[in-house]
Amino acid sequence: MRILVIEDEPRILAFLARGLEAEGFLVDAATDGVAGVAQASQRRYDLVVLDLLLPKVDGLSVLRALQVEHPGLPVVIVSARSDLDTKLRGFGLGACDYVSKPFSFDELLARVRAQLRRNEPSENGAVMQAGGLSLDLPRRQATLGDVVADLSDREFRLLHHLVQHEGEIVSRESLLAEVWGYHFDPRSNVVEVCVRRLRRKLGAGAPIETVRHGGYRLAAG
Repeated sequence: MRILVIEDEPRILAFLARGLEAEGFLVDAATDGVAGVAQASQRRYDLVVLDLLLPKVDGLSVLRALQVEHPGLPVVIVSARSDLDTKLRGFGLGACDYVSKPFSFDELLARVRAQLRRNEPSENGAVMQAGGLSLDLPRRQATLGDVVADLSDREFRLLHHLVQHEGEIVSRESLLAEVWGYHFDPRSNVVEVCVRRLRRKLGAGAPIETVRHGGYRLAAG
């Protein structure tokens, strides 16, 4: 899962990025409000960690813009402003949680995970669609035309990640982090082997493209 951290204090930003990456998240960063809004428009994020005292555009204005442009995107505010009025304004603008500085990383991590769990697709008949490919989440099955493929855990997680980023180039390193975690040897060929198995299961029309020096992409449409 990918998290955007919008924070202008370098030490706090580095602390958050290191901690979240160590827990297996992909982390992008922005150091001011304008950059944060722009970054959120460039790719899909599962959650945003947002400071309020930002240069150029304040955090509440960023929150307002995020909720307009990306409705439903979970935003956790992390701020030194701990007064009740500011908290109520944050929740009123759509924040899903509010953590006051100084904070415990373990507490923040627990709150982030709680929000991500709430935004997971329902297990009741949830199906993701990407062009002609359907991914049945509870059954862990992929359907492409007349082909119905039962997927292993790794195959399912890899394909799920590609479907979430349909049309985007997903690097081999990010797939390693997302599907296998940081404990896996980055020199291993597990990604290539898993992609080959998926292509074999989905047949000749498998929409997984190899992008030279880039990674993999699920063809859009």
